[in-house]
Amino acid sequence: MSLDLLFNVANFFVLPFWALMILLPNWGVTRKVMQSFLPFVVLASLYVYLFAGSITPETAQDFSNPQLADIARLFSSEQVAATGWVHFLVMDLFVGRWIYGEGQRTGVWTVHSLILCLFAGPLGLLSHIVTYWISQFLSSKATTADETSPDPAT
Repeated sequence: MSLDLLFNVANFFVLPFWALMILLPNWGVTRKVMQSFLPFVVLASLYVYLFAGSITPETAQDFSNPQLADIARLFSSEQVAATGWVHFLVMDLFVGRWIYGEGQRTGVWTVHSLILCLFAGPLGLLSHIVTYWISQFLSSKATTADETSPDPAT
């Protein structure tokens, strides 16, 4: 397979998982699919294949003591750029799956965080953490207000 084809397949491969988590988060099929590690095994296997093809004595040396200029030069190679992109796809989807699972477990709203994670993984992660903190804060305020309000039965 050509590098371009592998790159495009990887991009399209992740989209159904994102669509399920964002558009149909409470569907039983979504919950079942997102419990599986199979998508990560597939993507990580592709990553290993691309990574192995990216390693030369020169790239190994650059990766062993990374300097910004060396990393920039490495990513000018289509092979290394495709490897790095698949790395992003795997990790962003994994973080998205965690955000989705936490939302299902805690009831915290996650759609905005998942959309951010799809396009910029760390922003989605930060968004979810902040949303969780705000939810916890508001929940504790509501609990405190309920405990201090007079009992209407008395």
